[in-house]
Amino acid sequence: MNPTSEDRSRAMIDRVLSHAGTALTDEDLIHQDDHQIDLLERQALRRVSGLSTELEDVTEVEYRELRLEKVVLTGIYRSDAQEAETSLRELAALAETAGSEVLDGLMQRRDHPDPGTFLGRGKAQELADIVAAVGADTVVVDTELAPSQRRGLEDIVKVKVIDRVALILDIFAQHAKSREGKAQVELAQLEYLLPRLRGWGESMSRQAGGRVAGGAGIGSRGPGETKMELDRRKIRTRMAKLRREIKEMKPARETKRLNRSRHHTPSVAIVGYTNAGKSSLLNRLTDAGVMVQNALFATLDPTVRQAVTEDGREFTFTDTVGFVRNLPHQLVEAFRSTLEEAAFSDVLLHIVDAAHPDPAGQIQAVREVLADVDTSDIPELIVFNKADIADPLVLAQLLRNFPGSVAVSAATGDGIAELRRTLDGMLPVPAFDVTALVPYDRGSLVSRIHDEGTVLHEEYLPEGTAVQARVDADLHDALRPYLRPDMFAGHEA
Repeated sequence: MNPTSEDRSRAMIDRVLSHAGTALTDEDLIHQDDHQIDLLERQALRRVSGLSTELEDVTEVEYRELRLEKVVLTGIYRSDAQEAETSLRELAALAETAGSEVLDGLMQRRDHPDPGTFLGRGKAQELADIVAAVGADTVVVDTELAPSQRRGLEDIVKVKVIDRVALILDIFAQHAKSREGKAQVELAQLEYLLPRLRGWGESMSRQAGGRVAGGAGIGSRGPGETKMELDRRKIRTRMAKLRREIKEMKPARETKRLNRSRHHTPSVAIVGYTNAGKSSLLNRLTDAGVMVQNALFATLDPTVRQAVTEDGREFTFTDTVGFVRNLPHQLVEAFRSTLEEAAFSDVLLHIVDAAHPDPAGQIQAVREVLADVDTSDIPELIVFNKADIADPLVLAQLLRNFPGSVAVSAATGDGIAELRRTLDGMLPVPAFDVTALVPYDRGSLVSRIHDEGTVLHEEYLPEGTAVQARVDADLHDALRPYLRPDMFAGHEA
């Protein structure tokens, strides 16, 4: 018996859902007749398999102090179902990091989000049935919802609804440790919350003062101020205070940065997608001892560590906050002072997860955020991390697509030597070649040559220390009285 068109469609859907990470592509749809496409449209709200994130041991994540929320994820896509599914799996990882148990994931194919309920009333009701069936208490939407969309969807599914932005803000709030980091996250949360306040019952009541009840009180007559308006005023007051506090913290960071500049210490900013292995690579390069955890946004506060090139030049590594697709603009603004570490660096070390399903998308997401802090004139070295577990063919294609990039494994150490050599060649080199005879009572100058310049040759003579080196302009001026250009004539540097 020949299978019907509907049977073929159902078989195709079952085949897609039985294999994690596989989704309908445009090529699949082209080979289906009109009836099959209509059927797929009717069944557009479909489950995404393999999203359960129940942990065997809850102690794997120390910050999970409350019971795990049970969540259902949902999102929409217009044509590229594979990209949408990758984004939904990333949302599942974010939800797990925030302390949730993901029960199900659903995607709907539609051209535009519904302005009232995001999914459309019919699909929202289907989602409500699924939420009730699996016993979820939260729905997480894979985009930023307008306040009206969140309220409309929440009214139908009858459980809490949050969007991608709120989820990321929650993770940042859990992981912020420093005083500046906590203030930055709180400011971003308040900016997100302000237009989303919702009044219920008593919260909409009017506040009356003076002798209004008795019909008196200048300035007190009229409708009064609602509880929501009071809340908004308190939020704005708190936001103004946080902005002042963050502004007051800025000089301390600038002082540290100026101190490094004063000593002409080159800086390498480590940037990249969250969970790409930035902290692991920093530990491998410098023995920094930075916390490493297989979770998104595990570290937020920037870490600065000193390193030395093979020819003796000192420089610093700065590990910055990780990025993610659609990073909330509130966070970009709040963490601007932290992201400025990248803007003041000499080299950007861009770490990419080579084992991720969409490494090119990660690169694009990071570059979009860095464009906000103007790093266009800073040399960039792309490093494809996790080469030990990446597909060799995919890794080879990435290296061809991004000339000058290197592949490493922070876990095994493969490629680290090549990375060091490449990075050494990109760091700024002192501009002046000098030969000097420095008296022993000016040993501080010799120390500066070792710290700030590159020593090519050094000898200890009765008159002092003879040194041939490359130095910057300030140190060249300080050495001017002791310059001896012909001291090492014939000596090959």
